[in-house]
Amino acid sequence: MNDKIVLKNFNDMKPKHKQDHDGYDYNKYEVTERKDFDQAYICFYEIMPKSSAFPKHYHSYNTECFYIIKGEGIIETDDEELKVKTGDIIVFPRGKKGTHKLTNTSPSDTLLYIDFDTTNSPDIIHYVDSDKIGIIEHNISSTFYRKNDNVDYFDGEK
Repeated sequence: MNDKIVLKNFNDMKPKHKQDHDGYDYNKYEVTERKDFDQAYICFYEIMPKSSAFPKHYHSYNTECFYIIKGEGIIETDDEELKVKTGDIIVFPRGKKGTHKLTNTSPSDTLLYIDFDTTNSPDIIHYVDSDKIGIIEHNISSTFYRKNDNVDYFDGEK
């Protein structure tokens, strides 16, 4: 864990580019690296045109907060779509009511936002469109399962 004050300039940060699946394309700039902080995770995301950073999901134990620095997009929630633009602040509570997916709607400009997350561990992330869950242990592991692969508590036990 880091017990020192962090001072970074966005212009000096090196992005990590991620494009693992069609429709998901972004740069991530970590302010607080996950390995160094156990209570808050802060990073900038730059979403490429007509893309998202992550599938629609919600967290069982963590809250997320986005501040849109530049651009426009759509947030898909559990029951509606919200238009967002430069200057908007969005807080996603833990639980199903915090379901979200941010998509950059511009055909040519990037969408830049800062993401502030709590990091309670372990967390369970629910991916609503694919009926999966992810179990995330801070700095240890990330494992994903389909919900319908449920087994009996004593399955395989002696």
